[in-house]
Amino acid sequence: MNALAATNRNFRQAARILGLDAKLEKSLLIPFREIKVECTIPKDDGTLVSYVGFRVQHDNARGPMKGGIRYHPEVLFLHYYYYFYSFRASPFVDPDEVNALAQLMTWKTAVADIPYGGAKGGIGCTPKELSTSELERLTRVFTQKIHDLIGVNTDVPAPDMGTNAQTMAWILDEYSKFHGHSPAVVTGKPIDLGGSLGREAATGRGVVYATEALLAEHGKSIKDLTFAIQGFGNVGSWAARLLHDLGGKVIAVSDITGAVKNSNGIDISALIQHKEKTGKLADFSGADFMDSNDLLTHECDVLIPCALAEENAGDVKAKYIIEAANHPTDPDADENIQGFMWDEEKVNQELKRYMTKAFHNIKNMCQLHNCNLRMGAFTLGVNRVARATLLRGWEA
Repeated sequence: MNALAATNRNFRQAARILGLDAKLEKSLLIPFREIKVECTIPKDDGTLVSYVGFRVQHDNARGPMKGGIRYHPEVLFLHYYYYFYSFRASPFVDPDEVNALAQLMTWKTAVADIPYGGAKGGIGCTPKELSTSELERLTRVFTQKIHDLIGVNTDVPAPDMGTNAQTMAWILDEYSKFHGHSPAVVTGKPIDLGGSLGREAATGRGVVYATEALLAEHGKSIKDLTFAIQGFGNVGSWAARLLHDLGGKVIAVSDITGAVKNSNGIDISALIQHKEKTGKLADFSGADFMDSNDLLTHECDVLIPCALAEENAGDVKAKYIIEAANHPTDPDADENIQGFMWDEEKVNQELKRYMTKAFHNIKNMCQLHNCNLRMGAFTLGVNRVARATLLRGWEA
């Protein structure tokens, strides 16, 4: 089952639980707009190459749409263009995947009760194979193609897999050429351009706050438990660091370069330094090498998947699973139109307040509808968007 089919299935189950009529259900499921653009840029060697970009804007009933822009070749097709008598292969992001992620952003912003809808975008490319100047040109051309369809009151992009604060700075600058200075058009931008303090750690920190809330329901705390973390990028590394700081024992970590384990607990600061220096987890002296495929089934109390979805889960031994993939938390609302900036402590306090409140609201839905946490989150999010849709008179 692909990502869109799985997301639609969860949505329809939530719609049945909530008793939504067929007309409203269909209205909530269909994206507001799907955008597909061709982005042709000159490479540093002078040759031309074309990439395909997508932006799916799912729903704006509760506010402007919001979601990341992903640069990644995963789940791609090959599309050929003819340039100067030579074929050039241009991978592009699977539109079903982008559609599913946009829809999920709608429900997630509603669960967190922040005034946004959902969107998602991407360009099928391999960032590591492009120079900085090529990435800049690609980002600017993509922005030129979609600038009239995004904006602070319409759709606010953010970093995602393969993009970062610098990418957002390029989007901000290119967009501002058409619309005047517009720092609020993106979130996740550099601090010097109006970005939010604490943003880099925010998603990983949100994962930790959600973990604390779940464990508290079961009379447990982070310092008493062992953790395995799949994915050691921004989200996974920050979650690991914060769990370690709170006394949790991170006993296994994996990423695309490999996996390491230590039953006595991994020194996360040392592991981060090792990866920054070598670019990989392998050969870290403070842990033993393990097969990356064994991470999800490693013996631990809490499993935290922070990477792309994988098939196997039947043999998971963890007592609790905290899903952190696909940016499940998004505190980017901290960056506002007026440009007021909270200090980092205030950002973290508000993030914890929103995450904890969202968890308890999900639990209430679980008790009301006798369902699991996943369906509790879906019913909470779908119900809030459905109410906004009805109040606006959009169900027809």
